[in-house]
Amino acid sequence: HVQLVESGGGSVQAGGSLRLSCVASGYPMPWYDMSWYRQAPGKERELVAGIDSSGSTRYADSVKRRFSISRDNAKNTVDLQMNSLKPEDAAMYYCWGRPWRTSPAYWGQGTQVTVS
Repeated sequence: HVQLVESGGGSVQAGGSLRLSCVASGYPMPWYDMSWYRQAPGKERELVAGIDSSGSTRYADSVKRRFSISRDNAKNTVDLQMNSLKPEDAAMYYCWGRPWRTSPAYWGQGTQVTVS
């Protein structure tokens, strides 16, 4: 059973930090591509950061130099370190992953981030 489970959301004051974690299961190899998306009320879901199995990363312009994505292929986890949080970073954050290049993609259930 393939699934992604997020943790680490919560409430923080502007300027603070949070670390989100996502555990992928159901596929025995390092997942081909894993990303974090977010969706604020009334807005479309958007890519925050992604990392492939080789470690190549990509970031939304709005989070560059503040957020950092990393993964542990041995544990099949992907983390998102979020620093200097702003009120506009508040959203539901979703883990996304594709086990291999041509496989379907999967979503986690989401974890809420609130910035006041």
